[in-house]
Amino acid sequence: MTMTLRKGRYVARFAQNDADVTAAQALRHLCFVTAAGRAPLADGLDRDRFDPLCRHVLIEDGFRRLVACFRLLPLSSATEIGGSYAAQYYDLCGLQRFTGRLVEIGRFCVDPGLSDPDVLRVAWGALTRFVDATGVDMLFGCSSFAGVSPDLYRDAFGLLQARHLGPDQWRPGIKAAEVIRFAPAATDPRLALLHMPPLLRTYLGMGGWVSDHAVVDRAMNTLHVFTGVEIAAIPTGRARALRAVAV
Repeated sequence: MTMTLRKGRYVARFAQNDADVTAAQALRHLCFVTAAGRAPLADGLDRDRFDPLCRHVLIEDGFRRLVACFRLLPLSSATEIGGSYAAQYYDLCGLQRFTGRLVEIGRFCVDPGLSDPDVLRVAWGALTRFVDATGVDMLFGCSSFAGVSPDLYRDAFGLLQARHLGPDQWRPGIKAAEVIRFAPAATDPRLALLHMPPLLRTYLGMGGWVSDHAVVDRAMNTLHVFTGVEIAAIPTGRARALRAVAV
């Protein structure tokens, strides 16, 4: 499918060529490497073996400057989930029994020098258009907490454990060598939300759910939390708002 979504001064579109993908990889390097305080890569690009398999979505401003991007990995069936990015870190055998259409969303980032909320609105509008056009039943991926120390996130992890764990039949199992298990704990909801990645807060507002543990990724200097969003479970009001942006 083709996609061009214009809202205000922003346009969302699929990458059309190698130059578009390279631009996305450069923005990802800025967000996930430079801004995260990691040593810059020699070519200034954040790329991996999944990029050639994905559809890349670019959000540009009125000057054709790339301000945000993400990628989508559609699966023909749930039996292919073992080939996803998240499957490197999680045992996803349970989700192999999911009968609907699955799409992995990843590398979602916004230029750190930009704080315009319209960028995210356009990104979510583009994603909603894709979901509706292709009949997606579940979005999944990894939500990342900055750093590898869990101390700052104990309230956030406690809230996830108490309110947002995934269904038993779909919930990912442990696969990675180094993980942080969530544990029931008295939490301060204000601190929990404050220290939760904005993207994860959005997923949870859409009825999303998470794994019962975080994976320690020292190479990326992040803690990954598996996240799933079943489209049918999105609250009616939120779905209506998303589709209003997608038209």
